[in-house]
Amino acid sequence: MADFHQNGVISTLHKLGDRPVEELEERLIEYAKERPMTLVLPSLFSELQGDALKNIVEELKSVPYLNNIVIGLDRATEDEFKYAKDFFSALPQKHAILWNDGPRLRAIDAQLEANNLSAGPPGKGRNVWYCFGYVLAGCPETEIVGLHDCDITTYDRSMLARLMYPLANPHFNYMFSKGYYARIANDSMNGRVTRLLITPLIHALRQVYGYDPYLNYLNSFRYPLAGEFAMNVSMLSDLRIPSDWGLEVGILSEIRRHYSTKVICQVDIADAYDHKHQDVSENDKTKGLSKMSIDIALSIFRKLAIAGNVVSEERIRTVKATYLRCALDLVEVYKHDAVINGLKYDVHKEENTVELFASNIVQAGAHFIDEHEETPFVPRWNRVRYAIPDIMEQIKTAVEEDNA
Repeated sequence: MADFHQNGVISTLHKLGDRPVEELEERLIEYAKERPMTLVLPSLFSELQGDALKNIVEELKSVPYLNNIVIGLDRATEDEFKYAKDFFSALPQKHAILWNDGPRLRAIDAQLEANNLSAGPPGKGRNVWYCFGYVLAGCPETEIVGLHDCDITTYDRSMLARLMYPLANPHFNYMFSKGYYARIANDSMNGRVTRLLITPLIHALRQVYGYDPYLNYLNSFRYPLAGEFAMNVSMLSDLRIPSDWGLEVGILSEIRRHYSTKVICQVDIADAYDHKHQDVSENDKTKGLSKMSIDIALSIFRKLAIAGNVVSEERIRTVKATYLRCALDLVEVYKHDAVINGLKYDVHKEENTVELFASNIVQAGAHFIDEHEETPFVPRWNRVRYAIPDIMEQIKTAVEEDNA
């Protein structure tokens, strides 16, 4: 059973019992009459061939309160897009697939490029951004938008119900909810990037920079890299999000920039959670957790600088040294946590990962300092609409014609 403590500057909604999902869904059906809900699923075509997404679709078939499901499909040929249409046709809810590699959306992408409004290279951030654009264009009745990944191997529909509930309940005042959970599977402690990078890096930055409201805010989240979140649709138009692995941290940062922490919550959505695991990729920093760690550290450095903090070579070296001490101390704590719970834990492997992440923090800092003219964020949809007034109608028409 979870604790009930409130730590940090955001509200934490715990899982204190086993309330039946059917009971939650009854409430959500009523709330959806006034606050229609849409779910966004960013997916690679390869995920359609795995067991995780098949189970997710099977679970979603029983969800009674969703008005729309929007699927962003990356890395798919024409034949694969046709396969995807058949694959998702099992969903009883109204749904649409964004074929991001298709000629219609590529033509829109080229138009954005011509107007210096590039959505960046293919990736999850770009996929999510286009899905948000389609929600604004093609789902005008939507009040709440939820999102989760398509590689969750332990998925059940109660995760979505708990994620959506804080925003749907008209007696609550939340506008953004973030899922969290324990990353325990197969008798192992997972969630390496959160445990070994994010947590000790935030601790190190707080020591180096002193009290900082942004770092205090990030430290309030129990699982900042969770891919499950929901927000009021009014938030979509002004989000500046990264197109790389910094997406989750970038969205948290943007929500804080625009809104009071009083309307932000995190909610325990699962007793156990597992998904597809990335390789650490020690020998190739353009892939796997190595690439992810660089993008995330870079995103945090950018946000610190935006808040007026100096990010210099000297500071980066100090951050690295402090991070290493914090991370290695936490490895010892994680070992104790694993032992008392009878879990497997490889100290040598964990410390190797910490050393890789320390090197990548320096690389991220050097990249931030050197790339003075870099534009790291996908443009706001409001800006795109100012530049291309009919862009929403173009997106709506392109997706409808692809799905016809």
